Amino acid sequence: MNRGELDRQIERYYNGESTEEEEQALRELFINEDVPEGYEAERAVFGYYESAVDIPALSLDFESRIMSAIDATEHSTDSSGLRRSFLPWLSVAATVLILVGSWFFFIHRSDEEDTFTDPKIAYAETIKILLDVSEKMNRGAAALEPVRKIDQITSRSFKTVSRSTGKIGKNLEDLGNVLEPLEKSGKEVNENFKK
Repeated sequence: MNRGELDRQIERYYNGESTEEEEQALRELFINEDVPEGYEAERAVFGYYESAVDIPALSLDFESRIMSAIDATEHSTDSSGLRRSFLPWLSVAATVLILVGSWFFFIHRSDEEDTFTDPKIAYAETIKILLDVSEKMNRGAAALEPVRKIDQITSRSFKTVSRSTGKIGKNLEDLGNVLEPLEKSGKEVNENFKK
């Protein structure tokens, strides 16, 4: 299937105009075949639909098992009283440790000294270090390029879904405008028939 035909099929799918056979063909295409570049979001959508079929149904006693587990945890609060009695002592111990650690840190802190006596050498070393940092940051930014592409694909998918839901909403609104006069005339016919 060429890109133009694939784009038309996807557009028909999102507009709700595709048949079940066309939808099945799209599912098979995106699940079984190599997907052309630029259709990764659709592959994820159809992959989700395929995997969603495998989700098992909840058992009949699921809710009662959850409620009994919640009740069991509510009744097992015997150890919480013991924890409450130790909590103030633990707070005091943590405060003492922080104070002692701070005292050792400030007492044994050494004063920093300049490592370069010549300002020109210090400036050159600073420039060298900043260039190294800049290079590493640029490498890190380049590694994030696939994330930017995924963001673009996601944004495009959301726009397509938004367009589809807008069309569906408009069609439902138009349907409501058509059904309203029909309902009024149906009521009138029923009233006349009852007379």
